[in-house]
Amino acid sequence: MSNLNQEIAPSAQALRRYPPVVFVLTAGIAVIGANSLALSPISAEVAASFAVAVPAVMAATAAYGLGTAFAAVFLARSIDRLGSKRVLSWALAVLAFAFGASAAAPNAPALVAAQVVAGLGAGVALPAIYALAAEVAPPGRESETLGIVLTGWTLSLVAGVSLSAVVADLAHWRLVYALLVGAALLGLLALLASPYRDAGGGGEAAPSPLRALALPGVARLLLVCAGYMIAFYGVYGYLGAHLHDRLGLPTSANGAVPLAYGIGFGAAALLDRVIDRVGPARAMPFTYLGIAAVYAALALGSGGYLTIVAVALVWGLLNHFGLNLLILRLTAIDPARRGTILGLNSAVTYLCVFLGTFGFGPLYSLYGFAALAWLAAALCLFAAVLTLPGLLERPAFPKRR
Repeated sequence: MSNLNQEIAPSAQALRRYPPVVFVLTAGIAVIGANSLALSPISAEVAASFAVAVPAVMAATAAYGLGTAFAAVFLARSIDRLGSKRVLSWALAVLAFAFGASAAAPNAPALVAAQVVAGLGAGVALPAIYALAAEVAPPGRESETLGIVLTGWTLSLVAGVSLSAVVADLAHWRLVYALLVGAALLGLLALLASPYRDAGGGGEAAPSPLRALALPGVARLLLVCAGYMIAFYGVYGYLGAHLHDRLGLPTSANGAVPLAYGIGFGAAALLDRVIDRVGPARAMPFTYLGIAAVYAALALGSGGYLTIVAVALVWGLLNHFGLNLLILRLTAIDPARRGTILGLNSAVTYLCVFLGTFGFGPLYSLYGFAALAWLAAALCLFAAVLTLPGLLERPAFPKRR
């Protein structure tokens, strides 16, 4: 019992020693994620208020993704020159402005334009948040710290999908974006009040994304990101259609799957200390192999609703570890180019939203949901192979003699 107490006490004490800015970063992730998820459940009401079809409104989501990818490639490298905290402060101000413009949009094109601006802010904010999390993490607690920040995605899943629909139903859809304005401004004020000062930001010229791509390990990790994210968005994007069209379940049945996934994703934060003990390099192949097994289980159990819900819980748990490990390895490659590298990761992620959604569509129409899950399993198996010890340390593009 004494050994157990000795094991638990330092962890609780370490949790209290986390800089308050860590929880500000968690809230920042939640705000960004909520905006990306909020429009889908309220799209019909927004379309009705503008007297347009739903696709005209959902074009704002596509515009948001394009803006995010653009900023992640071409603007996120400013993090390395100016510092994570300073750039994140500007990005939160841009997001607050964009959310306000979304709330006041008089028509669908104005909403699309506002979401492009929101994408520009998010494309810089996400890598800045991850970079700042790596900078403030207590030594030996890097994975645990990042795990706390990543729980913001769980909060966004609840707030973005559930609360937005409730707020729009009880009040008006514009209030959803007004609340996001308030959340972004609160995050900005809390960040500015934080005593943390940027460690970097020496004013040097920002590194080129192509030069960062040539660093050992970056290209392979981005390929891991691509396989992992295409698999997720390809399967998750058609899971609701499978439950409704193939299993004949009502639309309300879709809610249990993201809820189970979110619970698993958030609960994994309690186990992130295991990664710090085992080491990211050794944990990575097993994690992606486990995610591949999850997709195989979804393929085999695609005919049972309760099986899918149960697997979704494990899916969220392992996906938390997969994202945590990916960010940890990327931030450790070159701290001086951390913002640029993480910007490339965000760009790949949002490109995979497009590739997964549109690329898996024809396969779903022809062969059904199980085929999507098997393809996702193959992609994650490929990602697991890429993370085998020794491979990430080798240059992806060896020089010719």
